Amino acid sequence: MDTKLTLSLDKQIIEAAKKYAKKRNTSLSNLIENYLVNVTNISKNSDIEISPLVKSLSGVLRIDKKQDYRKQYSNFLANKYK
Repeated sequence: MDTKLTLSLDKQIIEAAKKYAKKRNTSLSNLIENYLVNVTNISKNSDIEISPLVKSLSGVLRIDKKQDYRKQYSNFLANKYK
C-alpha cells in the first residue's frame, strides 16, 4: 500500500531529479523509493555474519590504481569482436 510523504527539498535539486527520472523513464517517487529500499537493505545486511573463508580471502587481490581497467577491457572486447 502506497503512503504519501511530504519532503522539503531545494527547488533546483527537485528539478534536476525530475530530469534524471524522465531520462530513465521512471517517476521521482519511484527513484526515491528505490533509493530508500537500498539504504534500508544495507543496514539489514550489516547483521550478516561473514564466514572465516570469506574473511581469509579479504584483501588477497591488490588493485593497481594506476591501471585503466576500463580501457583494457574495452581493448579486449574490441580485439575479441574484430
